[in-house]
Amino acid sequence: MSAVPTIRQLLVRPRLCSTALNSSSSPFLSYAPSLHFCPSSLRVLSSSSSPTLTQEEADGPVGKGSSLIDVNPPRGTRDFPPDDMRLRSWLFQNFREVSRILSFEEVDFPVLESEALFIRKAGEEITQQLYNFEDKGGRRVVLRPEITPSLARLVIKQGKSASLPLKWFTIGQCWRYERMTRGRRREHYQWNMDIFGVSKVRAEAELIQAVVLLFERLGIKSSDVGIRVSSRKVLQAVLQMYAIPENLFTQVCVIVDKLGKITREEMEKELVSLGVSTKAVNGIIEVLSLKSLSKLEEVLGSEGEAVSELKKLFSLAESYGYADWICFDASVVRGLAYYTGIVFEAFDRQGKLRAICGGGRYDRLLSTFGTDDIPACGFGFGDAVIVELLKEKALLPDLSHKVDDIVFPLDEVLDGTASSIASSLRKKGRSVDLVEDKRLKWVFKHAERIGASRLILVGNSEWERGAVRVKNLSTREEFEVKIDELD
Repeated sequence: MSAVPTIRQLLVRPRLCSTALNSSSSPFLSYAPSLHFCPSSLRVLSSSSSPTLTQEEADGPVGKGSSLIDVNPPRGTRDFPPDDMRLRSWLFQNFREVSRILSFEEVDFPVLESEALFIRKAGEEITQQLYNFEDKGGRRVVLRPEITPSLARLVIKQGKSASLPLKWFTIGQCWRYERMTRGRRREHYQWNMDIFGVSKVRAEAELIQAVVLLFERLGIKSSDVGIRVSSRKVLQAVLQMYAIPENLFTQVCVIVDKLGKITREEMEKELVSLGVSTKAVNGIIEVLSLKSLSKLEEVLGSEGEAVSELKKLFSLAESYGYADWICFDASVVRGLAYYTGIVFEAFDRQGKLRAICGGGRYDRLLSTFGTDDIPACGFGFGDAVIVELLKEKALLPDLSHKVDDIVFPLDEVLDGTASSIASSLRKKGRSVDLVEDKRLKWVFKHAERIGASRLILVGNSEWERGAVRVKNLSTREEFEVKIDELD
């Protein structure tokens, strides 16, 4: 019996083709030419110079004289090729795991919603950034710019069949037509966690712990990121001190949220035009500059809800063990009109990025949709800024493509056998790439490229013995294994 050839010896052998073996009975020698894709033959067009195709060009064959469509996604949006998709999946897996740890249930909603769900009259910036249009049925619809209203709609729809409290999370895509900056696009994915039916500060404490747990899982430390905390009730108390009408409260919050985005003079001008006195404007700005809860207590007293709820939250933070992550900052009000109590946002301490996430209490959102209110709070955590932060801190994991096995038949007549082996391994949970019509040298390079653990060669002589040849690609060991022992 001849010696079993090694993989090194096989490298110099051509792969046999069954029709070639029978070439004496055929006037033609079997030949399968390789097809090559040449990227240089594509002309990539910029968004600003995309041609408009005529109907004849659109319907006709692509060839000489035809224009290639713009291969870039719409401005402000993203493609997710494999490397980026692995990163997105990894991040979403962490979102889901933190949600599971805190006993939240996952929900989802359509990205296309009724426009009425997002149109409010508080002057919010978000209402000017909607991707909205009329559908073919004459209905005004929108690509959702945020998730909380969709969540509220589902809570209303569930009605009394939903047992409170509800602890729900979702990961969904949001759309806003806004100016793009680092970490800000016109679409992004957002992780939302929301609690309905809990009026106490315990709910906010739970949500902040979820944010901290996520950061810790990703390798981010409290020296990298902080969480600013305040309350809408702080600003409400200040407005009451200056006898500012309650109906102006939401609009004042929207203007104050622009602090840092516009100059103090511009903010003062907007508040005065709203009907706020100069004295009240100065009082508002003075309180917003406070960074100490004890200083706030000196201004507002200790009896009001704003101070007592914030003190309770900071006490709970000590119990949870994340007190070093949070800090009081009266300037945090959040820009959405529906917030009613404690608000918070995570920020990078170096100040290079915009807010990483933000949220708060919104006890009166449901009544704006015509139903009874339920106490609620939640947060939104986007995918874009956190990825920028992970890059900045060199914390992105190695997510290269990994495959357990490559199965390669050395003879075309063994293609069916190779398919059977690949199928058997896949049923055992192994990831298997079945390769055909390639030279063995290419297969080795391919194995290295995709990080395969083993190469399984299906050859005639081994198959006759009910075996295959296996090469461990990390140790370079090579051995023969019986088919029924292969796992």
